[in-house]
Amino acid sequence: MDSTTSLQPHHAAPGDDPVLDVSTLPHGAPRFDRIASGDFRGAFDRAMAEELAEIERIATDPDAPTFGNTLEALERSGLRLRQATRIFAVLLSTTSDATLEAIDTEYASKLAAHRDAIALDPRLFARVRAIHDRRENLAPGAEQRRLIERVYSGFTRSGALLNDADKTTLRSINTELSDLVSTFRRRLLAGNNAAALVVDDQSMLDGLTAEDIAAAAAGAASRGLDGKWVLPLQNTTQQPVLASLRRRAMRKRLFHASISRNAGGENDTTALVTRIARLRAERARLLGFPTHAALVLDDEGASNPDNALALMKRLVAPAAARTREEASRLQARMRDADDPTGVLEPWDWPFYAEQVRKTDYDIDEAEVRQYFELERVLRDGVFFAATSLYGIAFRERPDLPVYHPDVRVFEVLEPDGRSIGLVYFDLFARPSKRGGAWMNALSVQSHLLGTTPVVTNVANLAKPSPGNPALLTATEVTTLFHEFGHALHGLFSNVRYATLAGTAVPRDFVELPSQFNEHWATEPAVFERYARHYRTGEPMPAALKERIDRARLFNAGYAISEVLAAVFLDFEWHQLAADGVPDDVAGFESAALERHGMADREVPPRYRTPYFAHIWMLGYAAGYYSYLWSAVLDNDAYYWFRENGGMTRANGQRFRDCVLSRGRTGEAAELYREFRGRDAAIEPLLAERGLTA
Repeated sequence: MDSTTSLQPHHAAPGDDPVLDVSTLPHGAPRFDRIASGDFRGAFDRAMAEELAEIERIATDPDAPTFGNTLEALERSGLRLRQATRIFAVLLSTTSDATLEAIDTEYASKLAAHRDAIALDPRLFARVRAIHDRRENLAPGAEQRRLIERVYSGFTRSGALLNDADKTTLRSINTELSDLVSTFRRRLLAGNNAAALVVDDQSMLDGLTAEDIAAAAAGAASRGLDGKWVLPLQNTTQQPVLASLRRRAMRKRLFHASISRNAGGENDTTALVTRIARLRAERARLLGFPTHAALVLDDEGASNPDNALALMKRLVAPAAARTREEASRLQARMRDADDPTGVLEPWDWPFYAEQVRKTDYDIDEAEVRQYFELERVLRDGVFFAATSLYGIAFRERPDLPVYHPDVRVFEVLEPDGRSIGLVYFDLFARPSKRGGAWMNALSVQSHLLGTTPVVTNVANLAKPSPGNPALLTATEVTTLFHEFGHALHGLFSNVRYATLAGTAVPRDFVELPSQFNEHWATEPAVFERYARHYRTGEPMPAALKERIDRARLFNAGYAISEVLAAVFLDFEWHQLAADGVPDDVAGFESAALERHGMADREVPPRYRTPYFAHIWMLGYAAGYYSYLWSAVLDNDAYYWFRENGGMTRANGQRFRDCVLSRGRTGEAAELYREFRGRDAAIEPLLAERGLTA
């Protein structure tokens, strides 16, 4: 691990607890300047004991159960443990060190057992059930009734209705699953770092820009490999630099490093994931569901796997047709330009796609990146769009402590100057950070608790060498807008109960705000502000922007096909019975992709099973389809804006009032209908992805 990421010990006063104490910083921002990695052991122990004592008081209350003494009391319980686990999750995923990993290993099963002790307490459930049975009389309003339904559902889905023997089995399953997920997390990070490509000869980097080569050298130096270059891996199968590397052997080497990680050796995850799949299937059976997918989707907008798969299958044929056209085009380019007898391979696709962009559309990614400088994209793109739509403003807070020198904090202000929350940006890759991009909540909005939102946006951009700016690809620009959509969902929450707040919505609805926010990256009024040359400040030439627009749907078939392939892998793993989970991961993958017509050699799944973090550790098990399910909603919502005057404050306020501020206070479909006036239509998605005839 890089030495800069370890949280150094501090000298706390007696009774001082920097993890658990209520912070006096704005919005209760964590005291990262005082938190050391080792602090979490004691914090977890104390916070779990405190919550169990609070639960005991609720469960043994001599008064008859009421909404206040049971449901609202539950909302107020465990606050210090929630605070500790949120801070720990952020640090473990971004600045992992040996101490944090050891604590994760030690406490994963303890925390799982703690959660089960509460969820399976028959005295507590009896009070919740009594309130649920009389909810029409006991709850004063719609949000209160919604809380009753969610809490009751949470208990029953956690096994509260099981007999004692089955509860014992469930506890054992949950404990083992927590340990397996913790081990998967460690091996994934280690495997990703181990698979990073070390290059001894700079000529092998032919095609990369001088800035990229300097960044690779800096990355090598940070690992103690002076005189070499390191190409780190992103979490996806395909790697962005494959579009630039001219040497085919180098592309092949990088691709195989990516696709084979965690599928053997000391960081192998294959036995872990098959065991996780078996245990999830067994747990679903205990809870009365035929498969884990059925259990998960019973609580999602899609309702059941058949509904989700029906939409996915509707996309296969048009995506496959587009992909075949694209493959034929790239194959012809490869043979015309480089190898008359060559066969297009998956490591060739990004490279020849970039070549077609250059020659057929006159677009060079290296040229385009010069107009996407990180600071300008953030301030004049992401922030400007949010200000235009919602009236909010941003004030950087360098005075607030952060957990790594790369992290920046911004305060978010309403038009009247009122501060509504904080957002932390942690955007550069480092060995201690897991791959991908995501949003976390350090604090969740709740009127009952008087808490306000504090969120993070994390990415894995290549950190430039000293003195050079961070220049982004178009995809990375989109990622910034995407993750800030999640941030807005958390920041705009305006509900009474934390259980229903912010992003606590169905998995297949949570990607609506993020994917919807992506559309503003190409909105002319936004684009013209941030797409400026990093040296001169001149706007991107109109001719280049026109070429970009003309190429918008180029490679669209590939883009959706790699996601569909991953969706089907997810469902295949999570529609198995416990006794049907195979040991041969690679063979199962191949057969699953073949069954769904997604076995194209040139188009590998966006994630393969051994490093598919979304489904094994990030809460997307049987839920990776949600990106495409939400895409129907986000494109339909965007078309509403286009039909009603576009990017106006009034339209933004409507979306904020109907969707972004409501959390889970209503059914997702109802919230969307309130905004749109009808259910979402699939046609905008097909048009935006180039899948219409």
